[in-house]
Amino acid sequence: MTDTTTASAAALAQPAGPPIIHLDGVTREYGEPPTLALAGVDLTIEEGEFVAIVGPSGSGKSTMLNLIGTLDRPTSGTARIAGSDAGRLSDAKLSALRAYRIGFVFQQFHLADGVTTVDNVADGLIYAGVPRAERRRRARLALERVGLGHRLDHRPSQLSGGERQRVAIARAVVGDPPLLLADEPTGNLDSVSGASIVELLHELHRGGTTIVVITHDAGLAARLPRQVAIRDGRIVDDSGRAA
Repeated sequence: MTDTTTASAAALAQPAGPPIIHLDGVTREYGEPPTLALAGVDLTIEEGEFVAIVGPSGSGKSTMLNLIGTLDRPTSGTARIAGSDAGRLSDAKLSALRAYRIGFVFQQFHLADGVTTVDNVADGLIYAGVPRAERRRRARLALERVGLGHRLDHRPSQLSGGERQRVAIARAVVGDPPLLLADEPTGNLDSVSGASIVELLHELHRGGTTIVVITHDAGLAARLPRQVAIRDGRIVDDSGRAA
């Protein structure tokens, strides 16, 4: 066996890195008496995947988003996100995990009306402790990445819905997080603008970002490489599950 062959075999034998998302028997209850929003969910998403979590209103997908995004903790079970057990982290460490490892995109754009595009994006780095000049430099690069390098000084009211969602995506990825969570990212857009956002997400995925899209839109989910269907707090289908 040649040295090259030996090296290749050794590389193939190396274990893969830990999943970026691993939910093990996760339940989430709310209220008193308790209402079960998630019921023993098992889900593994590897780095570099592009996954749709799809289900109707009330299915539990928003609760799953909150758990994956470390905005909430499981009632029972284990939620490991980017290698950390979210249920065991302090609030400060959870905040740091979100600041450095997770980007969020929501159906509502959540942009400050009186602030320029570049500063809306730069504000995504405030909690990471990045100096203002460096925040704005990275914001310009992020806006160029989403095709809005010519809109740096515009305000949200001067942008179309699709452009505003691109600004929101730029803000989510300005810190180069390995995981992007998108909650109904095309929900407020017309079909043409929505299609352009889906293509942008594909471009970000090709660049190495792990992306999870939460949606009720089966058509959108079908355009993504893996679909996880949830209903009544349980995963009922997963196109990425081994047979």
